[in-house]
Amino acid sequence: MKSLRRLILIFAVGLAWPLGYLGVQAYRSLDAEEAATFGFFAEALFDAMQASAAELIRREEARPVDAYAGPAASALSGLPVEDYIRGYFQNDPDGGFQTPHRSSAPAAPRELASRLAELEEANRVFNRKRADGTDRVRAETAGTVSDEKRRDPARFSEKYLDLSRSQRSKSYLGEKDSRVQTVTPEQAFNLSGVEKKQVPLQPAPAAGAPERERRKAEAPAAIAREPAVSASTADRTAEAGTPGTEAELQAEVAPFQSVFIDPARVFVFRRILIEGRMYRQGFVLQLDLFLSHLAHTHFSPQPMAGFAHLRLRAVDQGREMRTNEAGASADRPRISLSRTFPPPFGFVQAALACNDIPPSAGRGTLNLALAVLAGVVVLGLLAIYHSTGKILDFSDRQSRFVSAVTHELKTPLTNIRMYIEMLEQGMARDPEREQEYFRILQSEGARLTRLITNVLELAKLEKKHRRPNLQKGGFAEVLADVEDLMQTALQQAGFRLKIENTLREPFRYDREIMVQVLINLIENSLKFGRSSPVKEITLRLSEAGDHVGIEVADTGPGIPAGDLKKVFTDFYRADNAVTSAAGGTGIGLALVRRFVALLGGRIAAANNTGTGCTIRIDLPR
Repeated sequence: MKSLRRLILIFAVGLAWPLGYLGVQAYRSLDAEEAATFGFFAEALFDAMQASAAELIRREEARPVDAYAGPAASALSGLPVEDYIRGYFQNDPDGGFQTPHRSSAPAAPRELASRLAELEEANRVFNRKRADGTDRVRAETAGTVSDEKRRDPARFSEKYLDLSRSQRSKSYLGEKDSRVQTVTPEQAFNLSGVEKKQVPLQPAPAAGAPERERRKAEAPAAIAREPAVSASTADRTAEAGTPGTEAELQAEVAPFQSVFIDPARVFVFRRILIEGRMYRQGFVLQLDLFLSHLAHTHFSPQPMAGFAHLRLRAVDQGREMRTNEAGASADRPRISLSRTFPPPFGFVQAALACNDIPPSAGRGTLNLALAVLAGVVVLGLLAIYHSTGKILDFSDRQSRFVSAVTHELKTPLTNIRMYIEMLEQGMARDPEREQEYFRILQSEGARLTRLITNVLELAKLEKKHRRPNLQKGGFAEVLADVEDLMQTALQQAGFRLKIENTLREPFRYDREIMVQVLINLIENSLKFGRSSPVKEITLRLSEAGDHVGIEVADTGPGIPAGDLKKVFTDFYRADNAVTSAAGGTGIGLALVRRFVALLGGRIAAANNTGTGCTIRIDLPR
């Protein structure tokens, strides 16, 4: 058995390696699938945020060049609807300031005055940045960055779609290149009209000259170095600005770009070049409100917010200016994705992290399949071990049976030869002694016959060649046969057979089989009870409903508790001192069990309260 256990262990280890590798690879594939799914929807979230920002830029690109002055400015005269847009203004070539927000707008005078002051301050800061050459955000390259914990979802999506074109289109929000458009003389007049460039908070004392002088003093020398306009060009612009003139002008409109006014605000603007004069016009963005708008509009209502963490940052040259966080915590993210928005929102960086990605639908199936597979393998190995153990045990018992049968056959044959020789040599001095020798010879012959019969009957039952001959009777003839056949053996062993028969109705049984069954049970009691102080065997018959109960009780040493269910197994003999001294082949009780099963009955063994054991047989009527 030790070598069998060793082989089973080697086989189990050898089988565990490929199964373990298969399981690990399957879980890795599920991890990659879950990460790719998370990455796919993270990209969709980032795309939705970018689309929102791009829609804002496209709306501003559609505005006419004179949206900040003249009749067209009426559309922007009120304060912006979006709370994250502080207001609109235009920066003139000389650093001057124009805004479409008028005092006639539907807003409180105090609020409007505060907002106009804020925009004028933003214009002054922008003028300084123009002079320093820092009038635009130099953001990181737009794209998606992933850490080492992430399986790249691009490989997942590229199996189905070619995303190269859509990815190129995301390199800029809105128009990527400058465009040239035709403007009317009236639009040019509205854009550069001198009398419309002043929007004082209080009425100006003169025709705007002091204010213009102050702005010129504030404008740095770098602004003065912008392309100068010749007198003839100025004249043409003035003439073109006269109502009724038919001439048209060409304006070059650059894409939108952005510049930080301060850590909390960004100026998003476009450049308009007309007749050599550069105008910057756009809107001031409140960063914390803008980031909060993106998070609450596109992320917080989604189921993803329940398990993922979104972090939006506004970054200027590597410095973090503003941050907005939403969703679940992610202190130890299993996967993290980030994206820097394309210009003009290149200052916005979005990062999505997750500790526990929602499991794939296939994970439960895989867990169940692996559990079932492991259970089948373990049960299979246990079955192999158990079956092989039974085969080895049966082989061992069969070997011992052959040895025991040889011994059991040899004993009566030796006795028969010995008493025959004694009779031949005339050692029987009187007829009584001679008759005793003949009785011993007859008993040993019957014992030998019963042993050979048991072996033959067991072989027939094993091959299912034995058929019962059921006849109805009162069982008295069976009891008489048993008493007659076992009388000599009982007398020699000093045992007394006690019969208790309470049967009142006949039942169906096979006479020959029942005689053989009872003889085997009595012989078993004789064999193991030779050294008992009380030598008595009781045979009881009783009625139990639709069954007949037959009990054989003795006063011997009993059966060890662990062997009560095993004694009916083929060739089984309990391994103790009593069994070794008594001898036997191990087929007597096994043959009884097979005979009882052939008759449709049940058999069981139990130790008595005092000494000995009782074997009970229940047969159907």
